[in-house]
Amino acid sequence: MTVPAAEALVAQLESYGVEFVFGTCGHTNIALLDALGPSSIEFVIARHEQAAAHAADGYARASGKPGVLLTHVGPGMMNAVTGVATAALDSIPLVVISGDIPSYYYGRHPHQEVNLHADADQTAIYRPFTKRAWHVHRVHDLARTTERAFWTATSGRPGAVLVNVPMDLWSRQVEEYAGEHPLPADSALPALDRATAERIAQTLLGAERPLIYFGGGLRELASRQSLLDLAEHLDIPLAHSLMGKGVLPDSHPLLLGMPGFWGLETTHAYTKGADVVLALATRFAETDASSWDPAYTWNFPPSRLLQIDIDPAEIGRNYPVEIGAVADVGDAVRAIGAAVEAARPEPLRREGLRETIATARRSVFDTAREDGRSDDFPLRPQRILADLRDALPDDAVLVTDVGWNKNGVAQCYELPADGRFITPGGASTMGFGPAAAVGVQLAQPDRVVVALIGDGGMSAQLPALPMAVEQGTPVVFVVMNNRAHGTIAELQSASYGRSYGCEFTDAEGQPYSPDFAALARSCGADGYTVATPADLAKALADAIARRRPAVIDVPMVNEPVPTPGHWNIKDIYRGSFTD
Repeated sequence: MTVPAAEALVAQLESYGVEFVFGTCGHTNIALLDALGPSSIEFVIARHEQAAAHAADGYARASGKPGVLLTHVGPGMMNAVTGVATAALDSIPLVVISGDIPSYYYGRHPHQEVNLHADADQTAIYRPFTKRAWHVHRVHDLARTTERAFWTATSGRPGAVLVNVPMDLWSRQVEEYAGEHPLPADSALPALDRATAERIAQTLLGAERPLIYFGGGLRELASRQSLLDLAEHLDIPLAHSLMGKGVLPDSHPLLLGMPGFWGLETTHAYTKGADVVLALATRFAETDASSWDPAYTWNFPPSRLLQIDIDPAEIGRNYPVEIGAVADVGDAVRAIGAAVEAARPEPLRREGLRETIATARRSVFDTAREDGRSDDFPLRPQRILADLRDALPDDAVLVTDVGWNKNGVAQCYELPADGRFITPGGASTMGFGPAAAVGVQLAQPDRVVVALIGDGGMSAQLPALPMAVEQGTPVVFVVMNNRAHGTIAELQSASYGRSYGCEFTDAEGQPYSPDFAALARSCGADGYTVATPADLAKALADAIARRRPAVIDVPMVNEPVPTPGHWNIKDIYRGSFTD
C-alpha cells in the first residue's frame, strides 16, 4: 500500500521513539505537520525557530534522546542556525528536518529559495557545524536518509545533522513504512585497548602529583562511578570543565572545581603543579584554559598529558599529548581503573590532600553564602544564588544562559548530588536558557526546572514564554535583571572606562527594562516582581508549589564574577597580542 511520503516518515519517526518535534510551520513543511497531527508525536510550536532549536536541544540534554527540529525553507531554517550550532558545538544529538523549494523549480528563484551563489543550496548554510547535511533528491531515499541522520546524530561524538527535503517530496507516494530502516539495535563505542589502559595506569601510579580533568561526556551513572572509583583508589584530585559541572557532586573531597578564567585560585595551584594530567572528554576550551597561557592554568610541558576522547580531532588539538586514545571515556575509565587495581590492589592515600581541597572548596562556597546574606537592594547576584539553593529541591534542574547566571553558578553554586546543571558551552549562546528550559521540562515533567537567565537573555528569547504556557510546562524563569548585558558592560567598563552600547536605556537615557512579570501574566503565566530582599525566597516557594509557568523579575546590581584566571581578550583590548 502506498501513502504520501510525509505519512511514511511520521511512522518511521514513531518507530524510533520520537515523542516531540519542535519547530514552526511554513508552506514547505505543512504536509509533514498534517501527517504529524493524528500521530503519537506532539508538535511543539515555538513561534521562532531559534527558540525551537534551543527547546529541542534542552529536550535532548535532559532525555538522552535526539531532539527533532522542523524548519521551513530560507528564513525559517536560517533563523534556527544559532540554536542548531549551539547544540552541535556541545555534542548534543539534534536531527533537523527542513522543507525546501519544489525539486523542479531549482534556479528559478521560487519563493524564499536560497540561491544567490548556487541554486537551492540552503544545506550549505549548515555544513560548517553539522556532522552531515543531506539533500534528499529522490523520495525513495527519504527513509534511508532519515535512518542515517538519526544514526549519525547519536553515534560516536553526538551532534547535529540536517535532512533537507524539497516540499513536493512530502506528497509523492511511497510504500508504507514497515520498519525496513530500523536503527541499529546495539552499537558499541570504541573501547580502550588493554595495553594503552595499562600504560596510562602505570603512568598514574608513577606520578607524584597526578590530576584528572574531565568534561561533560561522563553523564552515565556507571561512568561517573568508575571515575570516582579511580580517583578515590589513587587519591587523585579532580577538576572539571564548564560542561563537566555536576558530573560529580560538588561536595566530593577530591573535587577542586573549575579551572580557567572563571576558575578558582586553588584549582590553578593543582592544574599548574600536576606532573601528570589525565584529560577525559574535554577539548581544553579557551576560557577553561586561560587562553592556553601556561602562567595561569595548564602547563604542558613539563606536565605530561594523557588525553582520551571519542573524537580524534580533539586529541592534541591545544596541547602536546604523551598518550592519546580515541575511545568512549566511560569504557576507558573502567579499563584504567581495572589496570590500576590489578597493579596496586590497596588504595593510596596522600596525606592532607582531601582536607586541603575540602577546606578550599568550603571557603569558596561559604564566601558565596556570606555574600548571599546581603540585604542590599537591588540584590547582589550571590543573594540570588543563595536563595535559589535554599528554595530548590535537591533534584532540581538549573538551566542557565550566559553571564553571571552561567559563570557564577559554575564557580560558586554548590550543586547537590541529584541536581543537574545545563548551560551552553561551545557557543556560549545568549538566549539559550529560556527555551532550553522548556525542552528540559518536557523531557522531565516531574522535576523542578529553573531557567536562571539575565534580562538580556530573556529579552532575546521571549517566545519561550508562550511556548511554556501552551505546553503547560511549569518552568520557573528567574530573570537576573541589571538592565544591561552585564558581563560585557563590566568588561567594556574595565577596559575602556565606559560601557556604551551595553546598557539598556530609554529615550531620555534612563535605565530601562521591560516589566517581565507583567509580560508573563500577559502570556498566561504567573508573574512576580521582587521589590524587597525577602521577596525572592517567597516568590520561589510560591512558584515551585504552584507548578505553573512563572517569571520572577529580580532587580540585580551589575557585579562582575571573580576571574582568578586569564582571558587574552583583555590583553587585546590593551593592544597587547600573543600570536
